[in-house]
Amino acid sequence: MQIIFTGRDLTEAHIVAGMLRAEGIDAHVGGHYLQGAIGDLAPMDFARVWVGSQDIERAQQLIAKYNHGRDPVPAAAPSPTSDGLNFTPLGWLIACVAFLFLLSWSI
Repeated sequence: MQIIFTGRDLTEAHIVAGMLRAEGIDAHVGGHYLQGAIGDLAPMDFARVWVGSQDIERAQQLIAKYNHGRDPVPAAAPSPTSDGLNFTPLGWLIACVAFLFLLSWSI
C-alpha cells in the first residue's frame, strides 16, 4: 500500500476514502492514533489515505477531481494590533504569569 492522499483532518481523509471505495478501490485511513496525542485540535498531515499499488493511477485521477472542486486553504495573515505587539495566546499567558511573578516579588 502507498499513501495517496493527506487530508486536512481525519474527517476529510474518511470522505476521500469513502469516495475511493465507492469507485471500487480498497482504501485505508491511517493516522487515528497520531491525532489523539493532540486532542480535539485539527493537526495537519496526520490523516492519510492508503491504497494498493494496483489502484494508484485510478485513485490519483479521482483525487485530482476531488481537489479541483475543493476550496483552497486561506493563508493566515497576522492580525495587526494597536501597539504593534502580535502575541499568540500562549505568549499572552506567559506574559501574564511573568507579570504576576514579578508583582509578587515586589510585595
